[in-house]
Amino acid sequence: MHPKSLENAPVWDDQTWRTLAPLGSDLSTDVCVIGLGGSGLTAISELLDLGRRVVGIDAAEVAAGAAGRNGGFLLGGIADFHHDAVAAIGRARARRVHELTLEEIHRIAEQAPGTVRFPGSLRISGSDEEFTDCARQRDAMRADGIPVEDYAGPFGRGLFFPGDAMFNPLARCRALALQNIAGGAQLFARTRALSFSANEVMTTGGRIRCERVIVAVDGRLESLVPELAGTVRTARLQMLATAPTREIDIPCPVYARYGFDYYQQLPDGSVALGGGRDKAFDEEWTTANEPTAFVQQYLESVLREQLGVTAPITHRWAANVSYTLNGLPVLAELRPGTWVIGGYCGTGNAVGALCGRAAARLASGDSSEFARLLVNAGTPETH
Repeated sequence: MHPKSLENAPVWDDQTWRTLAPLGSDLSTDVCVIGLGGSGLTAISELLDLGRRVVGIDAAEVAAGAAGRNGGFLLGGIADFHHDAVAAIGRARARRVHELTLEEIHRIAEQAPGTVRFPGSLRISGSDEEFTDCARQRDAMRADGIPVEDYAGPFGRGLFFPGDAMFNPLARCRALALQNIAGGAQLFARTRALSFSANEVMTTGGRIRCERVIVAVDGRLESLVPELAGTVRTARLQMLATAPTREIDIPCPVYARYGFDYYQQLPDGSVALGGGRDKAFDEEWTTANEPTAFVQQYLESVLREQLGVTAPITHRWAANVSYTLNGLPVLAELRPGTWVIGGYCGTGNAVGALCGRAAARLASGDSSEFARLLVNAGTPETH
């Protein structure tokens, strides 16, 4: 077994990253971004493009949370399947949100060259009932001009989405962090925010005086921002990965059982597989972020019995994300001059980047189409 597997390390980590230094003195800046995951780093990038001075901090490390520990899926749309999104927010808004996420996927690829591939993705039905739901999704997408195809093949029956992509989420975040530093941002790891307001962030390493604050945290968001208690709830997502193998050929990322299971095959042949949260719902609503024997055994059964993969398991890991009551992300000015983004419901790679971009524009006094589309999303005060 790979020695890193026992350390809760994701398969994405090639152990080449040189950690950023912690903050060691007081600073002044225009905007302070709390959280150096995909959404926070995207917010910083957008702020730099807008000519703002930026300081970014993280309690741990760049993409130490779900941003660098997820399944590596880049999917169009929000957490809900398209027909459910249409029912929740209306056809015009759902269609435009889907279009913006597909555009954001290409922007992510441009920002982090070599980390993204575009093989599309599959949704595989786990039952006749889900196959009927796939048909509803297909019809709604076709009605809105969103590319989708029927699929019947070695993985089962379902849908194929040609616009989706797969990537190395940790490599993407690290590349974006380095770009932000080169662009003039000051980024600090191992620097925890103790308290914050629009004009000041008190940290374990010093005071950051600023004009605006963006809190870009997904997992454990309600702990950092108590106003969101009851609106967002933290869950644990678990994954495993195998040694490189050619006993199976998975051509693109696969969602199965309404998205509760998901897997893809990496360029070296390794299989990365996650899910099973619904098998232990009560236990997985938690801020704990270590893999558990029960869910890992379930994932291993999917790997061995459903996919037929016998390659040794080299990595087992977990991460925290937050879910909202309505399935839409939080994008809100919860305190004057303080914007909060998160609650991506397990699909934060593209949506989180869009929220980061939107928050940066709002904090700079600009407007955001994506923010307008999410009116009343996540909290009643959303901008």
